[in-house]
Amino acid sequence: MIGATEERVRDLTPVADADLERMLRIRYFERALLRLFERGQLNGTTHTCLGQEHVPVAVTGLLDPEDFVFSNHRGHGHFLARYDEPHALLAEIMGREGALCNGVGGSQHIFHERFLSTGVQGESLPVAVGVALRLKRTAPGRLACAYIGDGTWGEGSVYEALNMAQLWRAPLLVVVEHNRIAQSTPTTVQMAGTVAGRAAAFGVLHHRVDAVDVNVIRAELAPLLARARSESRPVVAEIAVHRLGPHSKGDDTRTSEELREAAEHDWHPRYAAAFPEQFARLEEEQRAFVERVVDDVMIRPLSAWERP
Repeated sequence: MIGATEERVRDLTPVADADLERMLRIRYFERALLRLFERGQLNGTTHTCLGQEHVPVAVTGLLDPEDFVFSNHRGHGHFLARYDEPHALLAEIMGREGALCNGVGGSQHIFHERFLSTGVQGESLPVAVGVALRLKRTAPGRLACAYIGDGTWGEGSVYEALNMAQLWRAPLLVVVEHNRIAQSTPTTVQMAGTVAGRAAAFGVLHHRVDAVDVNVIRAELAPLLARARSESRPVVAEIAVHRLGPHSKGDDTRTSEELREAAEHDWHPRYAAAFPEQFARLEEEQRAFVERVVDDVMIRPLSAWERP
């Protein structure tokens, strides 16, 4: 008899080193942030994407370097999946030299090349529509990708943006990381209907993925992105995930049963069991790498910023 865990492991397809490396790098980066907060070595707050690392790694594999990415408050993984610059990101979060935005943006507000994040729920979508329309005129085939959560569907800007994007045929990819909880409120008690139903109200294409396999996610989303690019239209990709960590650095109101359910759906032990040798090798490499990143950034002088 095959257990449920064994069945899920067997279903995973072989993963490329580059993909697993990114997933593990994000995992250890986020863990490092929580440790730094516990030691009083970080100020403000931070929102980790523990349990959701596979989503940006899968999506980034479908994006073009000329595409724009709009992230949210839980955006470290979105950045690290796209850019090989963990030192600069950590320096930004810690306010140290070499920071992406001279330490002014911190954890949630990052601007780098074609990447922009914000801590304001739903703020990025109207901006993403505007960028998508510009890409439609100046760089056909390129798109704007905006990451939001299920909780963000309570913001009116989401519907204004979808309405404009559909009417004006903006090449926009909306990635919904549906982790079943909006800060501390379960989605079931704060959101009526479904993401699919809300997208359908505007005639926007929608596809939901229930998988932690990066290859499966890409295979299911690739046709969706192809239509967004070729037909210049908005699409919504809803990906089911489980948030392992707290909302921010320590505020977790979930029950032990809810936490156990999230842990049971974590991609990390499933990949470890499915690809033991590859996983062990890359995990040790990324654990040590992130430790070196932290050690390097910790000893840097504080960043300096002067008003232009």
